Amino acid sequence: MGKLDGKVTFITGAGSGMGRSQAILFAKEGAKVIAADINVDGVQEVVDQIKSDGGEALAVETDVSKKDSVEKAVNKELDHFGQIDVLSNTAGILDDYAPSLETSEDLWDKIMNINLKGIYYLTNAVLPQMVEREKGTVINVASLASFVAGGGGAAYTAAKHGVAGYTKQLAYDYGKKGIKANAIAPGSVKTGLTEEILVEGSDAEERANEVPAGRYGQPEEIANVALFLASDDSSFMHGAVVPVDGGWTIQ
Repeated sequence: MGKLDGKVTFITGAGSGMGRSQAILFAKEGAKVIAADINVDGVQEVVDQIKSDGGEALAVETDVSKKDSVEKAVNKELDHFGQIDVLSNTAGILDDYAPSLETSEDLWDKIMNINLKGIYYLTNAVLPQMVEREKGTVINVASLASFVAGGGGAAYTAAKHGVAGYTKQLAYDYGKKGIKANAIAPGSVKTGLTEEILVEGSDAEERANEVPAGRYGQPEEIANVALFLASDDSSFMHGAVVPVDGGWTIQ
């Protein structure tokens, strides 16, 4: 028996990194997985791996910054599986630590549209059928930048603070309607998105290695926490923003 037997999970950013690790782990724990990403080849590889391991999965091309793309992907999934039990909003991008005066309006809008507005789009597309069934789980991937400065630039930090606030409000508004909403706040995690900044000898790598854990994290470690939040083991957790940052935010 897996922790997610019988559940249908929708994971954005599933073509690589933390989203990919979640998709593979959730499938191993018995979930049917919808792997969503703008990277079509990436999600297809994930789906092929899940199917080769005996799991059930569907790849959907999704641009989380576009409402029509999100709604098309969710409708495709609902036509295929009929319901969504767990939504993991994992898709996101970095802003290269740009301070405000070096943040163009285009960069600001891009970060906000993907890292914050995309979560709003996906959640609102999925939430009605959860509320109707009085059961569902939403997991939002926030960041250590949801708590402190220095984990990103002006736009990234603002967006991730927004993710934390949005998660808490979801829990407040929908907890009594059967919806469990929580967030994960990763620290420096080695993924395809961060490999260019976490290079040996860089300031980012040095900062990552200064945390109490003495290293950066791996995508699988974030997936393990996501599994806990997706499962019934976390049934009494509502509106939490869980740091998984090697101790960065306690310093």
